[in-house]
Amino acid sequence: MKNFSNNNTDTSGTLNLLKGYLNECEAVIIGAGAGLSTAAGHTYSGERFKEHFSDFESKYGFHDMYTGGFYPFETSEEFWAYWSRAIYLNRYACEPGNPYDDLKKIVADKEYFVLTTNVDHLFQKSGFDKERLFYTQGDYGLFQCSLPCHDSTYDNEEAVREMVLRQRDMRIPTELIPRCPECGREMTTNLRIDDKFVEDAGWHAAYGRYRDFLKKYDGRKVLFLELGVGYNTPGIIKYPFMRMTALNPNAHYISINSDDGYIPAEIGNRALHIKADIRDALGFCAG
Repeated sequence: MKNFSNNNTDTSGTLNLLKGYLNECEAVIIGAGAGLSTAAGHTYSGERFKEHFSDFESKYGFHDMYTGGFYPFETSEEFWAYWSRAIYLNRYACEPGNPYDDLKKIVADKEYFVLTTNVDHLFQKSGFDKERLFYTQGDYGLFQCSLPCHDSTYDNEEAVREMVLRQRDMRIPTELIPRCPECGREMTTNLRIDDKFVEDAGWHAAYGRYRDFLKKYDGRKVLFLELGVGYNTPGIIKYPFMRMTALNPNAHYISINSDDGYIPAEIGNRALHIKADIRDALGFCAG
């Protein structure tokens, strides 16, 4: 593996290269990870966490929203008090911000498709075409049966807002615990955290559109643009993007991340890792 991470003095030069690739390519395939939403200010720790979850931190001892999502709450009333607040904050009460708006401006006149592990719906809030989005890991805005007894999901905005409004002392009223309309079991979040994740009809339709887009531009001038993708789940975006670049001599692969990145030697002459703040990098390219 070669390290193509750039220092600050190289950043403007590499971003100009990216602008050139964007102008020349026939299609852009965007792979977006948590770093993109973090760049928009939607952090899961620090002051944002303390502002909204200081009571949970004091009682349960966790210090970020990600850890809170896996906390073994003793009751469903506590579980849903935490999760309704987290879903409301990260799905319904947040706005996309400049990174998403700048990215939309960058690809406005291009053929594009977005593959993302983010579950916060910010691409659609920014006005991206929902027919060009594939949320592989679920959606904060959906519930599913916890068993699950069937492969359907349910919009949760009304239920979440009521849980947030009526919770007291980090508990919701028992009657607000969401129940599966088919079997009566408790519902859960539609997030890929185990083998019970429901891939509903909408998920499969989005996957089909993504697959068709890849097929349409196979062998053509494609830019695989990776934004804020780490190594928690590299098999979803990072490794496939690298592999497809290796197989297509007309493709380029660019990753932007505030962390160091590595590029396989096999695609080194057609790939670049730009170590930069995503917000600044997309602002530069959109300018």
